[in-house]
Amino acid sequence: MNGGPLPDNGSIEPDDRRWMRRALELAARGRFGASPNPMVGAVVLDAQGKPAGEGWHALYGGPHAEIAALEQAGSRARGGTLYVTLEPCNHHGKTPPCTEAILRAGLSRVVVAQADPNPVAAGGIEKLRREGVRVNQGILAAESERLNRRWLTWLRRGRPWVTLKAATSLDGRIATRAGESKWITGEPARRRGLELREEHDAILVGIGTVLADDPRLTRRLGRNPGSPWYRIVLDSTLRTPPESALVTLSPRSTLIVHTERARPERRRRLEAAGVGLVELPAGASGRPTLQELLPILAALPVSSLLVEGGAEVHGSFVDAGMVDEMILFVAPVILGGNSAPVAIGGKGCAHLAEAYRMDIEDVSRVGSDLEIRAVRRG
Repeated sequence: MNGGPLPDNGSIEPDDRRWMRRALELAARGRFGASPNPMVGAVVLDAQGKPAGEGWHALYGGPHAEIAALEQAGSRARGGTLYVTLEPCNHHGKTPPCTEAILRAGLSRVVVAQADPNPVAAGGIEKLRREGVRVNQGILAAESERLNRRWLTWLRRGRPWVTLKAATSLDGRIATRAGESKWITGEPARRRGLELREEHDAILVGIGTVLADDPRLTRRLGRNPGSPWYRIVLDSTLRTPPESALVTLSPRSTLIVHTERARPERRRRLEAAGVGLVELPAGASGRPTLQELLPILAALPVSSLLVEGGAEVHGSFVDAGMVDEMILFVAPVILGGNSAPVAIGGKGCAHLAEAYRMDIEDVSRVGSDLEIRAVRRG
């Protein structure tokens, strides 16, 4: 299965897009707890075409969207229609196959936005058709693909979706020339930044951030009760202090990535404190090679990574071609200064033709600041 359209066995009906849009709205409610599963929404109409139930996949390991919607619909589902944003699963995972519940409910028709590209879970459409259920597939497929692009990147490319987040002045500085950065943006933008942690599986910073700020890098809004939260530090020589918050607070959620240049005594000290250590080859910059790190994170599993580093960490991801999304909070202030750090460092490009191209998806006000969201072109 490759996620592409399968032949339909029925015509599209006038309200199909309307109800699939509602299913997509429901699916988006799972952004804080579904990962590393996809976000999925479902709507059940009764045999007369009236709404009977709806649901979404709210928590990894919890009920799937179809099950929640069918439970709400009860006996009204018989002879009705199910709208679901992703092909119903046909395997025993953490929960039984959704196809079995659909057949027990006696639905006459199922409308699917997108076939499941995961070969383990796919096959639901074919199963339902063999059992005599009419299935239409491909309604608002592009919208479904966009909704789950983080999960799809992880599944198809074997690496997390990488979101780079920064807070800058109008002139692109992330701190003053003296290094002061708290706080460039206002409280609403900072809260939105914390919300981004709730919808990603891990956060990554560089050793410079650890030494300068001693951050906790915690989820603290309480909006994601599900998936594990990983805190990752790029620290080539293991300079992370054993007394830092990342070591003393929940050390097992901390992963420090280093190179062979790290001294053995530093390794032993951090291992004894309970943090995880990953040694990777050093790239040309002397830092761990990101191309080797991301598949390791994907296996944890981390399907989406939030990068909140300084200019050099951000630049290393851009130079490696590993930024899928950038979220920039811009404050209405000018800092100036030739030595004031900017949002993106690294090698950069020599010619505009080599520039890292992105498409602006959204610009919105957050308090007195702007939030700009861009995604990698193509």
